[in-house]
Amino acid sequence: MVLTNYHILKLDEIDSTNEEARRLSEAGEARATWVVADVQTAGRGRRGRVWEAPRGNLMTTLYWPFDIAVQSAAQLSFVASLAVRDTVADYLPQSQVDLKWPNDVLVDGKKIAGILLEAFRVSAQSVHSLAVGIGINIIHHPADTPYPATHIGAHGAAATRDEVFETLKTHFAAYHAVFDKVGFAAIRKGWLEHARGRGHLIEVRLANETLSGVFEDLDGEGQLCLRLPTDELRLVAAGDVYFPEVLNGR
Repeated sequence: MVLTNYHILKLDEIDSTNEEARRLSEAGEARATWVVADVQTAGRGRRGRVWEAPRGNLMTTLYWPFDIAVQSAAQLSFVASLAVRDTVADYLPQSQVDLKWPNDVLVDGKKIAGILLEAFRVSAQSVHSLAVGIGINIIHHPADTPYPATHIGAHGAAATRDEVFETLKTHFAAYHAVFDKVGFAAIRKGWLEHARGRGHLIEVRLANETLSGVFEDLDGEGQLCLRLPTDELRLVAAGDVYFPEVLNGR
């Protein structure tokens, strides 16, 4: 389903834009809604990590109340990644902006944005409502993080939260239209064109093990294809990717 109009819900201070999307789901809200907050007091990233959210950065969530196949719902993170990547690249040189699997955007190798998908109502085959949470560092980035971070202003560009949000909405609608019309293959192709580390050695940290290998590809579902030193091809559905320069303390 492709929409041209979204409801916009702008809030001053909130626990989390994803939590507001959850509340919209519980209340039976039937409109696709962008939730935008000036300040988040309990923002979070993947694996429950804290996401610092000071005023001036973009904290937003797209609440999607329409049925979508479970596999397609997961692939929306790649749709969002491309939209965020193009948004950041509208303010900074294209060559500096890369994608890190599964859903981070990097500038000069440092994390500038993250995405968190959460499903609220799920059946065996479908997700009935979900949240696509997006955070983009505009005027501030945290210093003490597992992965080096940055923000748009640190690279000499000026942007406001509202400007970045409007840019993001436009790019997301465009990529979502492609996804809806021709499927994940086109999104996968576009994502790989901007993927950092493809063809090189990376480390992938899973819940119970750490893998090292060559990042070869994405499969048709969006899983990372990792070639291990034993020559085994390992498909990874979820994990944290680190590059050699990060592991070596760059």
